[in-house]
Amino acid sequence: MQGFSKRIEGRDGRSLQLQFRSKLSLPLFTGGKVEGEQGSAIHIVLLDANTGRIVTSGPESSAKLEIVVLEGDFNHEHDEDWTQEIFESHIVREREGKRPLLTGDLQVVLKEGVGTLGELTFTDNSSWIRSRKFRLGLKVLSGTSEAFRIREAKTDAFIVKDHRGECKFINFLIVFIHFLANLTFLNFVVYKKHYPPALNDEVWRLEKIGKDGSFHKRLNKAGIHTVEDFLRFVARDPHKLRNVRL
Repeated sequence: MQGFSKRIEGRDGRSLQLQFRSKLSLPLFTGGKVEGEQGSAIHIVLLDANTGRIVTSGPESSAKLEIVVLEGDFNHEHDEDWTQEIFESHIVREREGKRPLLTGDLQVVLKEGVGTLGELTFTDNSSWIRSRKFRLGLKVLSGTSEAFRIREAKTDAFIVKDHRGECKFINFLIVFIHFLANLTFLNFVVYKKHYPPALNDEVWRLEKIGKDGSFHKRLNKAGIHTVEDFLRFVARDPHKLRNVRL
C-alpha cells in the first residue's frame, strides 16, 4: 500500500484526482450530443483530494486529458482506490466492424485545473455489454505525465439507446394517447366495423363527434376533415383543439 500511495501523489505530496463537476443529461441516444443537465456544458476539475480544492498551479493544472468509455459496472462497490491498470482494463472499445464508440473532441486540456468537454457523440448503444450501461471516464493522456499520478474520474452509469427515425403514425398515436389522458372528453373508439379507424376515415367516425353535428362542423371549418387531420392538429396544438370544441 505504501508504493501505491506514492503513485497517486503529485510532485509536492498532494493526492491528485480528476472529477466531473457536471451531471449528464439523460437519456442518451446514439448520434445525439452528450451534454450536461439542461443542455449545459460538462465541466471537469483537478482536485487536491486532501483539501478538496482545485489545483490551480503546477504542471498538473494544465494536464492534457483523454475522454474514454467505461463499463457501467466498473467500481460498482464504490471503492475509490483503483489503480491505473484497473481503470484502463474497464475501458470499452467499439465492437468489431463498428465505428469508434465515442466520437468528437476526445481530448481536453486543463487551464488552472479546470476544463470543459467539447462535442461528444456515441455511435453505438450500450445493450451489448454485460451491465448494459456505460460510464464516461477521464484520464491523463498517455505519455504526458510520467512524473506524477493523477487519479482518473468517472461519471455515474447510464444507458445509451439507439436513435431511430420516428414512425409518423406511432408518433401521432403517442401524442394522441397523451391528449386523451388530459382531455377526457374524447375516446379513440368508433363504430365496430371501423375500429380502429383508418387515417383517411372522416373525422366524425371518432366517438363523440356526431356526423354533421356542431362539433363536426366546427372541425371542418378549422380544416379538420379526416382522422389524420385530427391527429396532426393534436400533435401541433392540442389546446387550440379544445377551443374548437368549446
